[in-house]
Amino acid sequence: MSEKTPLLHYRLSSNTAGSDRAVGVTVETSPSVSREAVEKPSKKLSTFFGVIMPTVLSMFSVVLFLRIGFVVGHAGLYQSMLMFFIAYLIITMTVLSICAVSTNGALDAGGAYYMISRALGPEFGGSIGIMFFFANICGCALYVLGLVEAVTVTFGVSEGLKKDATGLTYSYHVLPVGYWWCLLYGSGILLLCLVVCLVGAHIYARATFLIFLIVMTVLSSIFVSFFIVGPRTVVLPGACANSTLPARANYTGFKMETLLGNLWANYEVDYTTGSMMTFATVFAVMFNGCTGIMAGSNMSGDLKNPSYSIPRGTLTAVVFTFITYNLLACLLLQRNYSFLSDINIWGPLVTVGIYSSTLSAAMSNLIGASRILFALSRDKLFSGVFAPASRTSEGGNPWVSVLISWSLVQVVLLSGKLNTIASIVTIFFLLVYAAVDLACLALEWASAPNFRPTFQYFTWYTCALGILGCLVMMFLISAIYASVSIAFMLVLLLLIHYLGPSSSWGYISQALIFHQVRKYLLMLDVRKDHVKFWRPQVLLMVANPRSSTGLITFVNDVKKSGLYVLGHVQLGELEVLPADPLQSCYDSWLSLVDHLNIKAFVSLTLADSVRHGIQHLLFISGLGGMRPNILVLGFYDDCSPKNNLQDCVFPISTLSLDRFSPAKAQKRIFHFPAVRSDKVGSEAARAKDLSNEEYVYVIADAVKMQKSVALARYFCSFSRSEVLAKGKPGQSGLFVDVWPLNLLRPDNAGYVDTCSLFLLQLACVLHMSHAWHQARLRLFLCVETGCCLEEAKEKLQRMLKDLRFTADVYTVPWDHVVVLHGQRQEMAGKCRFKAQTEGHKDRAIECVQNFPSNTTLLSDEYLCAVNLLIREHGDPPPAVRFLYLPRPPADTRRYASYLHQLDLLSRDLGPTLLIHGVTPVITTAL
Repeated sequence: MSEKTPLLHYRLSSNTAGSDRAVGVTVETSPSVSREAVEKPSKKLSTFFGVIMPTVLSMFSVVLFLRIGFVVGHAGLYQSMLMFFIAYLIITMTVLSICAVSTNGALDAGGAYYMISRALGPEFGGSIGIMFFFANICGCALYVLGLVEAVTVTFGVSEGLKKDATGLTYSYHVLPVGYWWCLLYGSGILLLCLVVCLVGAHIYARATFLIFLIVMTVLSSIFVSFFIVGPRTVVLPGACANSTLPARANYTGFKMETLLGNLWANYEVDYTTGSMMTFATVFAVMFNGCTGIMAGSNMSGDLKNPSYSIPRGTLTAVVFTFITYNLLACLLLQRNYSFLSDINIWGPLVTVGIYSSTLSAAMSNLIGASRILFALSRDKLFSGVFAPASRTSEGGNPWVSVLISWSLVQVVLLSGKLNTIASIVTIFFLLVYAAVDLACLALEWASAPNFRPTFQYFTWYTCALGILGCLVMMFLISAIYASVSIAFMLVLLLLIHYLGPSSSWGYISQALIFHQVRKYLLMLDVRKDHVKFWRPQVLLMVANPRSSTGLITFVNDVKKSGLYVLGHVQLGELEVLPADPLQSCYDSWLSLVDHLNIKAFVSLTLADSVRHGIQHLLFISGLGGMRPNILVLGFYDDCSPKNNLQDCVFPISTLSLDRFSPAKAQKRIFHFPAVRSDKVGSEAARAKDLSNEEYVYVIADAVKMQKSVALARYFCSFSRSEVLAKGKPGQSGLFVDVWPLNLLRPDNAGYVDTCSLFLLQLACVLHMSHAWHQARLRLFLCVETGCCLEEAKEKLQRMLKDLRFTADVYTVPWDHVVVLHGQRQEMAGKCRFKAQTEGHKDRAIECVQNFPSNTTLLSDEYLCAVNLLIREHGDPPPAVRFLYLPRPPADTRRYASYLHQLDLLSRDLGPTLLIHGVTPVITTAL
């Protein structure tokens, strides 16, 4: 069953076959789901065995038996209770988040990694998963070192004891003690854990209840001993012949003088590391007794009722351990880390409890680390880096992950002392807990309808308080370790984001972005639009992306952080089709956006004609204040398009429950039709989906809708990389030519109308983009001999200065071109006069109506002369030209002639944009 399968289907498919037949439900299983997953035995663990017991065992280990005296002896009763309050406040906030996330859906193996990755997405999940993996590695080493310390205290013979002034020695102190000896003992204990994890991990699971009984028995004996055992003298470790530290201490039992003497802090040097203790370092050691709160949530797959058991069981375990730690804190003794065995009614009983709890915790962390590594390798977030860790035995045991985890724990054991790595372990776990709180906070802020956990006793305040508490304590413990761990996590996050494969888990970032975008779109009021903040928002109509890649990438440079929509019209009628044909096309279009590395949306529509489809897109594209204000069309001509889009190879990593399925590189084919040049005969003639008149109708429709229009010609062979290379030193130079005059109306030589300024603005926007910043704008001013050339040039330069444009201005005499138009005008005047004198009223009216549009007064000779004029003043050749696009004529019978004139005007000019602007876009005011 895939991640996209609804939760209801998950619940149904988890039923037995008999239940399915009873309710008449047919359960379909995905091919990727193994038979073992389908035939999974029913959940049977209760709240006590599935949550309370593993959580209490994980929290009762080193701190309970070996570090209570350390905490209270250094920090005093008041600060000890303050430490426990801060620690349990942090973990309580995290427990509330765990309960919320774990009761929002079914959990799988991986614990915190699984929760965070499925809640926040692969980036956060993978990075936090690595941090949680290292936390378990260091935690395993910490428990192994704690067990070594307990063994050496019981059976070790140190230099200090040989020279002890008291002369107290015992026959069972036979083990040599030193750094290398402790490393040897730790390696042996770790080897035992490895053997159990490789051969008999089920033995540990079966022995959990026995270990729990032992720990509870020892804990009960400790409390009983405080009432039964009388005052006695206790030998303090670390005192030798030449030491100033006391060799003995008196256990007084319940005595007010002892209580008052231990209320306040008395930080001294730690006899195991030789370092001076502080509040932060003691807290770092103490917090390791609070890091097992996720043990219960990891068992959700084996619980009868996870939604009921996880919240109640975890909270019960937290309250129980909190009360126990605070009660033990009131039973005081300074400096001796193993004092509980010295004052117990039977000392060896405490020793058994220490050995069993620390060994259990060490194996638990080693198994947890290997399972997290296995989950990371199975999810393929780091491609092939963790691929070997996905190998398993026939029984499903990830033995490679176990070996890798074991080797890393062995490296950490080189630190030698428990207190040395306690800070690192605490910071790792605090970072993981902060991530769990962040996951719950993000889900709460995203307001996703599917986030409705059955556990309701949490708010975003508790999540934020948990995050703040974790971060504050991380930096109080060690600002360097905290900064390095956060930086390392961010590096992992970026690596997964840019290099990791896509997943089907869902991305919380998408939900948060949607939530914020919706809110800000509602705030974007179109009634407050102002010309000062105008930006191009483009709808580019694409008939076939295979021949439009050059235009698509060019328009991406022109948009200037504005809206960019790729539009496409597919001809057809939905009522005669069995399904919407556009849904299957979106993947190819979105892959095209990724392939071209552009920032654009995709909008597809189904219509009976191209004109109606473009009308639909102009009406509905965008949202709120983000709607297209420029329509870009390819030019209507007979040029044969070229296929510039080659099918590419993409790495496709299929996320499957089958752990043996490798990631494969598959060839993704863009499902776009072949270009017209690939067709022959009558098929090529019928390839166009609209006529020339309909094309002009589209332009006229856009102008009526107050949309500016740009016609792009000769961009089929436009290569952005080759064009931009001309701007590098030693090349011919990168130029953008602008002709702001309406060349189809030479009788109106003005260049300060809305459309001309629109041309200037778009050229300036292109120049402002980073890729085109080296381009030089060339502005061509057409003047007649009767005008003062220098005066016209200075006037235009003053205007450009006021508009803050930087461009080279060139004056172009064009008397020889205008005279061709003048001859045609004279003939038209005679035609009107003759029609009026001869009484042909209708013909005279027609002549009058045709005059403003100026479509009948332009000869092909004039248009060819203008085209030649533009080409002659294009040296060096520009990368792109911006020309004035006149408004379509009011008489629809002139549409064919209008398109013919545009064809002659822009023929063989290279990449050209004919632009018609309908709204003011420039202002000189602040």
